[in-house]
Amino acid sequence: MKEISCKLLVIGAGPGGYVCAIRAGQLGVDTVIVEKGKPGGTCLNVGCIPSKALIHAAEEYEQAVHMAEGKSPLGISVQKPVLDLGKTVAWKDGIVGRLNSGVSGLLKKAKVKIVEGTAKFRDGKTVEVETETGLQVIRAEMIVIATGSAPVELPFLPFGGSVISSTEALALQKVPEKLAVVGGGYIGLELGIALAKMGAKVAVVEAEARILPQYDAELTRPVAKRLAELGIEVLTGAKAKGLASKGSALVIETADGGEEKIAADKILVTVGRKPVTEGWGREEIDLDMAGKFIRIDDQCRTSMRGVYAIGDVTGEPMLAHRAMAQGEMVAEIAAGHKRSWDKRSIPAVCFTDPEIVTAGLSPDEAREQGREVKIGIFPFQANGRAMTMLGESGFVRVVARADNHLVLGIQAVGHGVSELSTAFGLALEMGARLEDIAGTIHAHPTQGEGFQEAALKALGHALHI
Repeated sequence: MKEISCKLLVIGAGPGGYVCAIRAGQLGVDTVIVEKGKPGGTCLNVGCIPSKALIHAAEEYEQAVHMAEGKSPLGISVQKPVLDLGKTVAWKDGIVGRLNSGVSGLLKKAKVKIVEGTAKFRDGKTVEVETETGLQVIRAEMIVIATGSAPVELPFLPFGGSVISSTEALALQKVPEKLAVVGGGYIGLELGIALAKMGAKVAVVEAEARILPQYDAELTRPVAKRLAELGIEVLTGAKAKGLASKGSALVIETADGGEEKIAADKILVTVGRKPVTEGWGREEIDLDMAGKFIRIDDQCRTSMRGVYAIGDVTGEPMLAHRAMAQGEMVAEIAAGHKRSWDKRSIPAVCFTDPEIVTAGLSPDEAREQGREVKIGIFPFQANGRAMTMLGESGFVRVVARADNHLVLGIQAVGHGVSELSTAFGLALEMGARLEDIAGTIHAHPTQGEGFQEAALKALGHALHI
């Protein structure tokens, strides 16, 4: 039995874990990270990165199809395109592999010891790891739990055969002729839209009254319109019940209480993700929980001295960039720096078509807090850059306090608006007022001008609408 000691032990090499370990190593903290799979976690291997690769490939293919059909207004025509999904997936895997290697290289550069295997707590200072060569015991002054999350499995639709999670959807070797998506949230719609563009006939089943229920209706309306244009059938207020007897159809309960069968070669279940709180010895230690998540304070400390937790296992929003920020903070705490969580906003991006970005408070959320607000909306129909990219659908919206014009929230829906999330987050983090945004020169022609124009609109003097 091997035994090593370190100051900081990180369990899990997802976005939060590997960032924590790299930053700690940079600061001279003796650090060990344990990971049973490839570095990068869900995000890099079977989540954020590969799904965006698939989405981009789908967009390129759809454009080629339109050009072949003579539907492109750009004056470009091509022969009928052919999609080799196996080759697309291989390209995606190549990107993932390069990033895996990059993370491993950064960990080694920071002098972090990497232990491959499954970690399990013995007590609050000791972890044992099952590796290929045997059991390794690690003793640490500080331990960070960064075990991430996993897809939620429905008991009446267990994964296997025709029922797949997002992980299997990202590894398909051919486009299914008919795809049923259970769950109209961001994961289901991102992948459903991509596969519809590649030629699948897609039906989305959502239990709530509308798709993307975590976003306000004004933001989701352009997405709903695009779903219809793509021929995607959307059944809201409907619930999945199970597989038909032969397994070739999904049985659902419709909004009016009736029963319907949706023929499907594949059934993609995307009803959310759950924190991974089992399988690493939680029963051996005494952690306070906040529902299904580990309870933490503003320094990511758990109820046990010296034990921290970051990322999806600690609650919403379950986003990679939140985990990264938490990881960096904990690493600096481990190095003796004074840090605490004081972020004003955590931008969220939905990579549907069109894309959705939210940062800070929506109009309704601001009003629920008793705020009187000013709202400015600028449509991309009036933005020159959006027009030149055939992306006139959508808008930028700014929400500010009515009394002092402090910006409380910024949202956008439109083609490529994910890239505006940085500006939105920066404005909120730095406490910008409407006048700050309106008075900043925004490069022309860019979609970012819509941000400035929305602020001007809220102030009562938009220039281009």
